Amino acid sequence: MYSSPPFPEDDKQPIGILLVNLGTPDAPDTASVRRYLAEFLSDRRVVERHPALWQPVLHGVILRTRPKRSAAAYQKIWEQGGSPLLLISQQQQQALQRQLDDSEGDSKYGYRVVLAMRYGSPSIADGLKQLREHNARKILVLSLYPQYSATTTASIFDEVTACLKKWRWIPEMRFINSYATDPAYINALAASITTYRDQQQRSQKLLLSFHGIPQEYVDNGDPYADECRQTAALLVEKLALADDQWLLTYQSRLGPTQWLQPYTDSSVEQLAGDGVVSLDVVCPGFSVDCLETLEEIAMENRENFIRAGGKTFHYIPALNDNPAHIRMMQQPVLQHTAGWFS
Repeated sequence: MYSSPPFPEDDKQPIGILLVNLGTPDAPDTASVRRYLAEFLSDRRVVERHPALWQPVLHGVILRTRPKRSAAAYQKIWEQGGSPLLLISQQQQQALQRQLDDSEGDSKYGYRVVLAMRYGSPSIADGLKQLREHNARKILVLSLYPQYSATTTASIFDEVTACLKKWRWIPEMRFINSYATDPAYINALAASITTYRDQQQRSQKLLLSFHGIPQEYVDNGDPYADECRQTAALLVEKLALADDQWLLTYQSRLGPTQWLQPYTDSSVEQLAGDGVVSLDVVCPGFSVDCLETLEEIAMENRENFIRAGGKTFHYIPALNDNPAHIRMMQQPVLQHTAGWFS
């Protein structure tokens, strides 16, 4: 049994909210990206290959070539204060803390919201340690992945529990698995899309691009694709779109194996080739704008669309720290912690 400092003796015992997103390199350079990718791609939830087979490929091939290309992509979107994903996630954490401060709670409880990243900094271990230092003996983990997948939400569960194995005195824990069909999430997405499209000349088609995962994972029981389709169906219904006005695709595939289809990049080119001259793209599975939305979609796929004959391409931003998004986060927090105020 590992030892750990006890919770502080303090009457104030806030309920801890661990807000977790994917993560980001510390800097847009090759060395930082290599460290980040080494951690990310060593996760058995992400790459379900035996380490004896995968690690030689990872360290002998991928980490020798991919970090330089990825670093160049990060440099295109990097802001003065750092990675957009980290900066926006920090804004979300601060906004959710303010929102919860305004909710009901007695002097003994209240909420303490802490941000963590599954890979990189701030780590889940550091986030849990911070909550313990604030005397949070009850902790709710909110993963910023709307649709559940073993590659994302379950990986966060793994890391949280691995960290707690080193604690002698563990807090009471709850996890929010997904919010793919939450009405507040669908409403916030629909309102954001409608506002953006009303401000622009509405394009011929709306493309809903979700992050992909290997088809094999879905075949083995991962519910991710079903949850993406559920989100898309509810969103399309809310937006009152006809069948020929939208398309669901999957992006960010890695390696030669088959991933969920249709692929975003080939679909964008096909649409342009079929005579679609204007396209709006939104990424409902991303709670925060990041490399995959700002560079892969808004830059790379825009170029693909224009090159293939398209004329107008609009990327609709993620919900980020939109007030409706923060109010949406508040609802499951209040729901899942209601019984703790006693």
